[in-house]
Amino acid sequence: QVQLVESGGGLVQAGGSLRLSCAASGRAFDSYAMTWFRQAPGKEREFVAGVAGVAWSGDILHYADSVKGRFTISRDDAKNTVYLQMNSLKPEDTAVYYCAARTTRVSGTPGEYNYWGQGTQVTVSS
Repeated sequence: QVQLVESGGGLVQAGGSLRLSCAASGRAFDSYAMTWFRQAPGKEREFVAGVAGVAWSGDILHYADSVKGRFTISRDDAKNTVYLQMNSLKPEDTAVYYCAARTTRVSGTPGEYNYWGQGTQVTVSS
């Protein structure tokens, strides 16, 4: 079992930055693929970025086209934490951001994840 807790959301002006954190409890954190999704009001949950676990080290980082060059995902396995650094934020980035984990490789499909956090709200004003 893995429990995930996100933090770091908030209100920011367009062009600003935020760093989200997702702290995990449980064993073998480094074996999990860790992924950020987001969901805006009235829209489906969408993939943002994912980072592979140690067994998939040759397939490490994935990003949605809409965030490439602006967002960076990273993980600190010693702290059981994954981060999402978000720069050059746009109003269309406004959403609830969720952290998710699965035991195999990164997937862009929410239904393929076993574990989810409660979400953290990110609001970007224009």
